[in-house]
Amino acid sequence: MSTGPLAGLKVLEFNGLGPAPFACMVLADLGADVLRIDRAGAENLLGLQRDFMERGRRSLLLDLKTAEGLETAQKLAARADVLVEGFRPGVMERLGLGPKPLCAANPGLIYARMTGWGQTGPLAPTAGHDLTYLALTGALHAIGTSAQPLPPLNLVGDFGGGSMFLITGILAALYERQRSGLGQVIDAAITDGTTALMAMIYAMRAEGLWRDQRAANLLDGGAAVYRSYVCADGKHVAIAPLERKFFEIFCARLGLNAAEWPDHTANPALHARLAALFLGKPRDEWCALFEDSDGCVAPVLSLDEAPRHKHNQARGSFMTVDGVAQPAPAPRFSRSVPPPPAPRPAPGEGGADALRDWLGE
Repeated sequence: MSTGPLAGLKVLEFNGLGPAPFACMVLADLGADVLRIDRAGAENLLGLQRDFMERGRRSLLLDLKTAEGLETAQKLAARADVLVEGFRPGVMERLGLGPKPLCAANPGLIYARMTGWGQTGPLAPTAGHDLTYLALTGALHAIGTSAQPLPPLNLVGDFGGGSMFLITGILAALYERQRSGLGQVIDAAITDGTTALMAMIYAMRAEGLWRDQRAANLLDGGAAVYRSYVCADGKHVAIAPLERKFFEIFCARLGLNAAEWPDHTANPALHARLAALFLGKPRDEWCALFEDSDGCVAPVLSLDEAPRHKHNQARGSFMTVDGVAQPAPAPRFSRSVPPPPAPRPAPGEGGADALRDWLGE
């Protein structure tokens, strides 16, 4: 029995790609009983043997194009608190698993739909990926070098604008259900969520504090004190002493006179000075110089280095399963601490037990 804050919550997941399974990973990490519907013969959609996004749930093999498979899915939906699907608009309806019949059978069901473009709009029926969704929001235009927009992995669109807003919608609908007793349909679109994430940037633009070009602003690499610098060993440090008091600490540690740069956030001469300075020593020597200070300097760690950093180890930000480091669940709770997540199930693994638990069969 789970001890997490979402213990007892039943989530029915229809296996998909990207933001929907990541959202279900987070729900499972927090203690929800997530049952993933897989199809026979299906492999991991990314071809991964260890897909951390699929951890913490059980898998049930169903052929949704058969009467038996459809009936089982309908029965499970009638017992679920939340249903999560990430298909194109209309797919679930064609399967007979759209929100109308399922919510009629289970009025308390939170039917959560995750797409890139949304359920409506001229682009809704078309294909896309994180990068194409990101392009429509202004976010991609704002990220990269002065010469070219660069994909910020798929963190901003798929997982930030997609998964996290899907989770927000689910939790908000569950809270509202306590008052109304009714579920509802959530239309979560990556374009909508990413646009919301851009609120501060659009506000700065409206106030004339943000130029509509890359690498020309306070937070996009245009500021001398908010960017990374290459060091003598080819590794990088990230510096961010934006506030004047932090900039003065930063300069003191480097032996520089902060008074030389009254405008320290937009100063090409300061940029050139720091670029030359940081080339003089390896990354870790610079970081040792700023140890335990408010100079706002950190090493740019590689994917292999990050799990070994002392702060990440002290926080338990990563956990090791079968000798492989993976991100640990977040956030932390003072009482309802979730158990460590179980590894990704093989297709069908745990399905029979889940049917007994959910349906008594």
